[in-house]
Amino acid sequence: MQHMEFKVKWGMVIDLDKCTGCGACSIACRAENNIPPMQDASNKLRTTDWMNIYELSNGKKFPDLEIAYLPRPCMQCGNPSCSTVCPVVATTKDEEGGIVSQVYPRCIGCRYCMAACPYHARYFNWFDPIWPEGMEKTLTPYVSARPRGVVEKCTFCHHRFNAAKEQARANGADPLDLPEDAYIPACAEACPTGAIVFGNLKNPEHRVAKLAASKYAFRLLARLGTDPQVYYYSKRDWVRQLGDNYLQKELKGGEHV
Repeated sequence: MQHMEFKVKWGMVIDLDKCTGCGACSIACRAENNIPPMQDASNKLRTTDWMNIYELSNGKKFPDLEIAYLPRPCMQCGNPSCSTVCPVVATTKDEEGGIVSQVYPRCIGCRYCMAACPYHARYFNWFDPIWPEGMEKTLTPYVSARPRGVVEKCTFCHHRFNAAKEQARANGADPLDLPEDAYIPACAEACPTGAIVFGNLKNPEHRVAKLAASKYAFRLLARLGTDPQVYYYSKRDWVRQLGDNYLQKELKGGEHV
């Protein structure tokens, strides 16, 4: 895998101690990115939710039971395994900011990227995008509706990034030195508890950079070397331990490795 360094590195820190699992981030993501209503909501193998929310448990019984909720967007990996397997270069990581792109007109629907992604953050569009009558008026004009037969995923609301850069140029400012609140994805904007923090991980003044440097911050499956740009934050030890998803093997004599 080829690692690329950028002057700007957009990232996200999700505080799992603040997340209530309300789903506001998931709904905001669907509305902002023109994800159509599911034709068969019971078929979980063919969903297209870019922001999924998972329930974590410490595995204990009441009254020691604890629950945490983990929203999971695309990790925007520094070493993306998805882009290395795409035969038509439909997914790349070459734009300043480090967002892993998804070029829908190039995608041939082979789904190699889905198999390569360890976070299951990519979705195949099984159906034609259809909205109930009148609902098409609510579509975001800056986001294309994906046709059937292509893979789609979270892009950190890339159209908002483009709008922020255009505004900066109009103001005579550097489009690569955006203020912390100039570019915010829909999920972070909609979170009622402020659990999702977004910004430039390479700017020490941004709150996201300070949180990512905390001893309570961790990344999912970090041992794989994917270098995710999405961090999680929790002061609970058992939550941080689940982030690696490493199953201990019990050896003879009761020891673990």
